[in-house]
Amino acid sequence: MYANAGGVTVSYFEWLKNLSHVRFGRMGKRFETTAYNRILQAVESATGKRFSEKERKGMVRGADEIDLVNSGLEETMATAYNQIREVWKNNPKIPDLRTAAFVSAIDKVASSYMELGIFP
Repeated sequence: MYANAGGVTVSYFEWLKNLSHVRFGRMGKRFETTAYNRILQAVESATGKRFSEKERKGMVRGADEIDLVNSGLEETMATAYNQIREVWKNNPKIPDLRTAAFVSAIDKVASSYMELGIFP
């Protein structure tokens, strides 16, 4: 169930990308590259040593779409696992992580319903 959630998460990212009609990273990549170049220039100025072109290219590269998707996926899955683990550890009646995942999901749905005034 948890592994399947990773695929669903990436599908969600793709859906967001399609809604906006803009590639992930398109807005920030050039900004990041320029900012990293400025940092490298400051280091070079302070140390009096120059980076090779190969080193410079490796360090100033902004995030590509795959980098952003992987980063978002890692953050989402790590947060989800930590939430599931907390539910499991805080309730001795829950026998395993699978059950804890179900409890966590049901709690989130219930919270959403409460916020929307749907339940009770």
